[in-house]
Amino acid sequence: MGEDHYKERKLKEAMFYYHSLQRRSGRFQRFSKGAQDSITDKIPATVHSAITAAIRQMIELSLTSSNYIYPIQVEEKWSFEQREKEVRKVINRYKTTARLEGAGTGAGGILLGMADFPLLLSIKMKCLFDIGRIYGFDVTGFSERVFLLQIFSATFSSGETRVKLWEEIRHWNDVSGAIEDVNWRVLQQEYRDYIDLIKMVQLLPGVGAFVGAIINGKFLEQLGTAAMHAYRIRMLK
Repeated sequence: MGEDHYKERKLKEAMFYYHSLQRRSGRFQRFSKGAQDSITDKIPATVHSAITAAIRQMIELSLTSSNYIYPIQVEEKWSFEQREKEVRKVINRYKTTARLEGAGTGAGGILLGMADFPLLLSIKMKCLFDIGRIYGFDVTGFSERVFLLQIFSATFSSGETRVKLWEEIRHWNDVSGAIEDVNWRVLQQEYRDYIDLIKMVQLLPGVGAFVGAIINGKFLEQLGTAAMHAYRIRMLK
């Protein structure tokens, strides 16, 4: 009875999260997006190129290699609630790693700040792969890797793109066989737009370490929360 009650409660939380993402952006959000677009145009081309190259490499590794698969203990007998306890431990561990990495690269100015992009992407994907395995899925398969990238893309997108991606996540078991043509160009553009303004501040002398630590931790928290809700919807709906 306890396990069933837990599942029911967590599915409600996930559906609330899902519906909250469907709401239209408010005036402030639209203003923020416009301000971000204008600042993005002022970011050096080398920074844009570094981000784009890192995202492209991350996508290729996610779909084809074992770079993000590390030994972790997963028990088949775990209940859904126990799995989620383990997932939270993983998220907190990667948040700590991301904060330390962000503080280190942020303190080094623009060159080390640019190095933060691929490092942070790697941390995020390792976290996602671990979460998928703890929930009991075989992340060595192509379809499951696409699902992880779908979560990643939905987390770091905005507006209509985010709504569309979450709608696909909600019906993943119905459409996963036909969704292997994820628009990777959109993924790159959305992610780059999402982090450009925030990460640009990390390149500023004096505040880079502080910003890097705080923002990197927030990014992992966002990703972990989205992943938990995505798997709840997929497994419990």
